[in-house]
Amino acid sequence: MFRGSIPALITPFTAGASSVDEGAFADLVAWHIECGSRAVVPCGTTGESPTLSHAEHKRVVELCVEAAGGRIPVIAGAGSNSTAEARDFARHGESAGADGLLVVTPYYNKPDQEGLYRHFMEVRAGVEEIPVILYNIPSRSIVDVSVETCKRLYEAGAIVGVKDATGDVGRVSETRARIGDKFLQLSGNDDSALGFMAHGGHGCISVTANAAPRECAEFQEACLSGDFARALALQDRLMDLHRALFAQPSPAPVKHALALLGKCGEETRLPLAPLREEVKALVSAAMGRAGLLDG
Repeated sequence: MFRGSIPALITPFTAGASSVDEGAFADLVAWHIECGSRAVVPCGTTGESPTLSHAEHKRVVELCVEAAGGRIPVIAGAGSNSTAEARDFARHGESAGADGLLVVTPYYNKPDQEGLYRHFMEVRAGVEEIPVILYNIPSRSIVDVSVETCKRLYEAGAIVGVKDATGDVGRVSETRARIGDKFLQLSGNDDSALGFMAHGGHGCISVTANAAPRECAEFQEACLSGDFARALALQDRLMDLHRALFAQPSPAPVKHALALLGKCGEETRLPLAPLREEVKALVSAAMGRAGLLDG
């Protein structure tokens, strides 16, 4: 269904971050398709979804579907800590023509496993045929969806898989043992994606792929074909960049990387602060070591 390198797209803004730069966004989608990305995710964490208005969120999903033009799948971000709001985003994503939904665990509320189960069941009930991927990211949401809860949701038809940003690569094997290999498992961490794929993962919803789409696509294709020697060589080439892109809260560093490539501006919205000069230097150096900058 969804495999390989899947960029979690940034949302480029106009000067002052007052509005979405629609032209730059459409160009980014086209570039990712050209570079071999297997799908794209608008309005995720990397897309600064918490600071997009509801109208902007929906417009970005529509723009992405339009720009992709059916060439690759669009997995629309549709999460919220409000179940009713997540249902609304999910319904919109489906009606806009997205091919899948990425629904993050409710943050701040700190629901227990039963609350998480009911949240995702309610979101699923609000849409028709579109597949839902659960996004598990305890470092941001505080809650961790257990393998057992994922199993319940999968068997109930609420989700088709998980974007796992726990950093626990061993969980991939545990999940395969408990749920089966048809349950979609996508890494949410670039730096540990090699181990994730070796444990039986299916791909990565990636931050680094924003700035290195061709290299991340090659890395994922190598993993999927079982060429882990090639994958390791690409991992070594990109590792400094994986780390540099989180030297300050994401997506400020990756937006700077894209600005270095001339793809868009680097504006973020508060409460994300502008990138510090030392982090800019770190990102630039990592981009150079990865062979992504001319000269």
